[in-house]
Amino acid sequence: MATTLDKVDVVTVGVGWGGGIIGAECAKAGLKVLGLERGKSRGTEDYQLIHDEFRYGVRYDLMQDLSKETISFRNNRKMRALPMRQMGSFLLGEGLGGSGTHWNGHTWRFLPYDFEIKSMTDKKYGKDKLSSDYLLQDWGVTYDELEPYFEKFEKTAGISGEDANPFWGKRKSDFPTPPMKKTPILKKFEKATSNLGYTPFMLPSANLSEPYENPDGESIMACQYCGFCERFGCEYGAKTSPEITVVPTARKTGNYDVRFHANVVEVLKKGNKVTGVKYIDTQTGEEFIQPANVVVLTSYVMNNAKLLMVSGIGEMYDPETGKGTLGKNYAYQILPGATGFFDEQMNVFMGAGSLGMTIDDFNGDNFDHGNLDFIHGASLSIVQTGVRPIASNPLPPDTPVWGEEFKKASIHNYTRTLNIGGQGASIPHKENYLTLDPNYKDAYGVPLLQLTYNFTEQDKNLHKYLTEKTAAIMKEMGAKTVMAGSPITNYDIVPYQTTHNTGGTIMGVSPDNSVVNSQLQHWDAENLFVVGAGNFAHNGGYNPTGTVGALAYRAADGIVKYSKNGGSLV
Repeated sequence: MATTLDKVDVVTVGVGWGGGIIGAECAKAGLKVLGLERGKSRGTEDYQLIHDEFRYGVRYDLMQDLSKETISFRNNRKMRALPMRQMGSFLLGEGLGGSGTHWNGHTWRFLPYDFEIKSMTDKKYGKDKLSSDYLLQDWGVTYDELEPYFEKFEKTAGISGEDANPFWGKRKSDFPTPPMKKTPILKKFEKATSNLGYTPFMLPSANLSEPYENPDGESIMACQYCGFCERFGCEYGAKTSPEITVVPTARKTGNYDVRFHANVVEVLKKGNKVTGVKYIDTQTGEEFIQPANVVVLTSYVMNNAKLLMVSGIGEMYDPETGKGTLGKNYAYQILPGATGFFDEQMNVFMGAGSLGMTIDDFNGDNFDHGNLDFIHGASLSIVQTGVRPIASNPLPPDTPVWGEEFKKASIHNYTRTLNIGGQGASIPHKENYLTLDPNYKDAYGVPLLQLTYNFTEQDKNLHKYLTEKTAAIMKEMGAKTVMAGSPITNYDIVPYQTTHNTGGTIMGVSPDNSVVNSQLQHWDAENLFVVGAGNFAHNGGYNPTGTVGALAYRAADGIVKYSKNGGSLV
C-alpha cells in the first residue's frame, strides 16, 4: 500500500532543464516545490574522471538503464514493435540534470517561421504545398511572444555567441558572452561559405568563452576545449547545465527540494484537476503518493507522453481516424552532410560540444521552396567537438576494412578528416506517432511507450537537396576527396543519430489539435502542466534546448499566476 506524503505547492517529474527552471522560478516566487528525479544526485565533483570514452561515450554511463525501462519501435502499423535493447538512435538521460548534463550545448532559438509554419506556408505556397497526410499546424505562440523568455534562458545559461545571422529572429539584447574561439578549421568553413555567397556565423554555445555570473548569482567557468562534451558531464563547470545554474538557485530559496530514485508511474486525477503523483522508490521498491496543488511533467519527451497515457489523461491519437491528440505529431530530424578528406593535418582532437560555425541560408523558409518538393530546411554547420579515437575511424572510399592498408589509412586520416552536418527539420506525418505497447512492460509493471516512425518523402527530398549543398561546401573547403551522405531510406533505431525527439504532447490554441495550451497547461486538467520538446508541433532545423528553455520560463510564469488565481490561463 502506498504511503501518502505531505502536500507541496508544486511537484515536478524530472529535474533537467525543464524541471530546474520550473523549480527555480516557482521557488523564487515563494511556492514550495519538490522535484522528483528517478536517477541519482550528481554534480561537477562527480565528473573528474569523465575523460573515459569507453565508459561514457560507448557504454553510456550517464544514460537511462534500458534493462529497466525502454521503448518499443516499429516503422509502420503492420510491423510488430520490439523493445530497444541498447542505446541507439537517441540517448535518454537520467539523473540530476537529465539530458542537460550530457548535451553538447548548441543553444538556438527556433525561427519565427517555425512558430507560424502553417499560416506562413499556406500564405506563400498555398494550402496544397504538402499533402493532408502531413500534420502541419501553428504553435499558438509567436517568436515575439517568446523572445523575452529566450533572452532569460540565455542569460541564465550565459550563452556565448554573436548576433551575426541575418535570418534568425530579432534579438532585444546581444549574447551574454562573446563567441568561442574561431579556430583554423572554422576559418576554413567561413572562407568557403563566404565564397559561395552564404553568411557564416559562430554557433551559439553553452560552452562558455569566458567566466560568467548569471542574474541569479551562479558562476559558470570558461571552456577548456578538452573535447569531452556530448555524453559527458563537464568537470570544469564550463558547460552550462541545470546542476550548476537553476537547481542551486532553487535550493538557495529554502523552498525547494529534490527527491532522488523516485520513479513516477502515475499522475493522479480527480475531476478536472490532478491531485498529485504516485512514485516508486527504485532502491527500496516502496510506493508513495505525493500530493501537490500543481503537477508539472518535466521529464523527457517520451516519458511525459507515457505518463499521460498510463494515467488516462487526454485522448490518445488514432492514426486511422485522425482523432485524439496525445501521441500525435512525433517528429525526429534528418542529418544531411558530407565528409572531406584533406592532405594537411588538423587539430581535430581538441574542441568543445558547441565550437562551430553555421549557415542558415538553407534553414526554415530562408530560401524559395516554390519549385521544390519539400518545405523547411536545416542549419548547416561544421562543429569541432573533439574527435575521440574509439568511436571515430574515418576512411576514404574503397579502403580495405582490415589489414595493413586499413591500419595505415586509419592513422593517416584521423587528423585529416572534416565533416559538415545539417540539423534537418522534420514535418509530422499522420503515421508517425507515440502510443502504449500492448505486449511489453517495464520493470515497474507499466506498459512501454511504443514508437511508430519512418522517414517520409518530405524527409528524403529535403535530405537529398541539403546533402548536395554540404558536399559543395566541402569541395570549396579544399578537400581532396568528398563523400556525400547516402540517401535515407527506412528509419532504423540504430545507430545513434540525434537526441532531438519532439512532439506527442503538442501545444496549440484548441483541445481539438493540441494537448496543452500556449502556457503548457493541460486542456483536461487545469493544474497540470507539461513542459519539454514534446510541446513542439514539428521539429526544426536546430537543436531544441534553447526553445525548451524559453517555453519552460513562459510556463513558470503561468504556474505562478495559476497558483495565485487558478483557472485557465488562456
